[in-house]
Amino acid sequence: MLERLAGPVEFLFILLLPVIVVAGGLVTLFAVGALFDALENPSAWADRIGQAMRGRPKPSKMAGPDHYYKPYWSR
Repeated sequence: MLERLAGPVEFLFILLLPVIVVAGGLVTLFAVGALFDALENPSAWADRIGQAMRGRPKPSKMAGPDHYYKPYWSR
């Protein structure tokens, strides 16, 4: 029973271990880059966080019939 599982387990180990190592390295590089960016420009980092927490702008609405602006040709 264990012999039947050894082949797929070895294959998955050989396939997944490099993928996990490379993905971990990329995540580490991005984290270090973000850390240096935050240390270099702390005010820009605070602005980015504030923009991320701010809500979306309200969608624009069409002006109603009683709007103050009317084109001169519609008189």
